[in-house]
Amino acid sequence: MKVELVTTLKRRATEILGDLAENQEPVMITQHGKPAAYLLDVETFEAMRNRIELLEGIARGEQAIEQGRTVSHTEAKKRMKRWLG
Repeated sequence: MKVELVTTLKRRATEILGDLAENQEPVMITQHGKPAAYLLDVETFEAMRNRIELLEGIARGEQAIEQGRTVSHTEAKKRMKRWLG
């Protein structure tokens, strides 16, 4: 992972963003010697966001199972039929 100072980002933003788009390697931005932010290319960010949404959906499903909030296959088919029209 590349590491850049926030002052370097200010001076060379176009170059850093160009490298990011080309290499798709995240860039850690530091401020006062401490991590302040990460820069990600759009494709990587979108893929990460989609994975997070999927994992959150799985976690909600597991929680529903643990809480007994489930229906039979037959009932699910009936509900889907009504929902789909």
